[in-house]
Amino acid sequence: MSSSIDILVQLQLAQKYLYRYGGLILIFLGSIGSILNLIVFTQKTLRKNPCSTYFISYNIVNFIFIYSSVLFSMLNLGFSIDYSTQSLVLCRARVYINIVCTVLSPLYLVFASIDRVLITSSNALTRRRSTRQFAYICIGIGTLFWMLAHAPILYYGSIIQIGPNMFICYFQSSVYVSILSYFSLCRAISALSLLIICGLWSIKNIRNLRKITAPASFSATATTPSPSTTTHSTSSKDRQLCFILLIDIIIYTLFSFAFAIYLIYQQITQSHVKNIERTQIETIVSNICQFSGAIPFCFSYYANLILSKTFRNEIKKIFSCQLH
Repeated sequence: MSSSIDILVQLQLAQKYLYRYGGLILIFLGSIGSILNLIVFTQKTLRKNPCSTYFISYNIVNFIFIYSSVLFSMLNLGFSIDYSTQSLVLCRARVYINIVCTVLSPLYLVFASIDRVLITSSNALTRRRSTRQFAYICIGIGTLFWMLAHAPILYYGSIIQIGPNMFICYFQSSVYVSILSYFSLCRAISALSLLIICGLWSIKNIRNLRKITAPASFSATATTPSPSTTTHSTSSKDRQLCFILLIDIIIYTLFSFAFAIYLIYQQITQSHVKNIERTQIETIVSNICQFSGAIPFCFSYYANLILSKTFRNEIKKIFSCQLH
């Protein structure tokens, strides 16, 4: 009995300091990173590319998530300050925006992954389907659909008293909680699966293109430099965007995997009778997994900066222009 209490106390301290200091780091670095990502992908050299359109949407949602979820979680779990329990409107708005952002962020990555599969295809007709207009349609329909699908949150969200002077912002319907839990599990698994499949598919397409273009470039004559140069330039830019996307997919997969495992565990054990200590420990583990899941929303820029040469060059151009 005492050992479980000791574990609970240690976990509570770990959660407190993780959100107090780690949350501050996520907000600071995530805000700067999202803004710089937006600046890079809206540059003239990249913004006309459909993949950049998805990246712009992805980073806008990430920025909103930082201040609708990470900030409130940091204040609540790190400093015991919960503004969402002081206003029903704020409570419902925070939960709604938080959940919608967790759906839209991987959705835009999936869209970008599909776009990279199209653009790296050896079939010319397939490549032509990768257009900015198609990107706008996908983003518009996808965003509107999931915003409407989660509209019940604005009704079921409520401030619930769980003890003397203790309130939480949660859902008043247990049925809707169950539906949302199953949906969260399905979303996590399907998003991870689609991202991995599309990422591997893009890599396969790029390898196939290299096998095709290598003999063609070897046999090209020096009398026709312009078409060859243009094709290589466009292909190089697309490959770099593929590489940036793969970085984002890897980061999302690594840090979202823990919460997906927790959701599976939650569904398996939902019919079990649990004591207070176990319930509290599971809640803390859930919060720690959610902290891990917030990392991809904040660190995309820094991974791109370290691993992508094209991204670093764009950053250098931006800062050199500002200095001059």
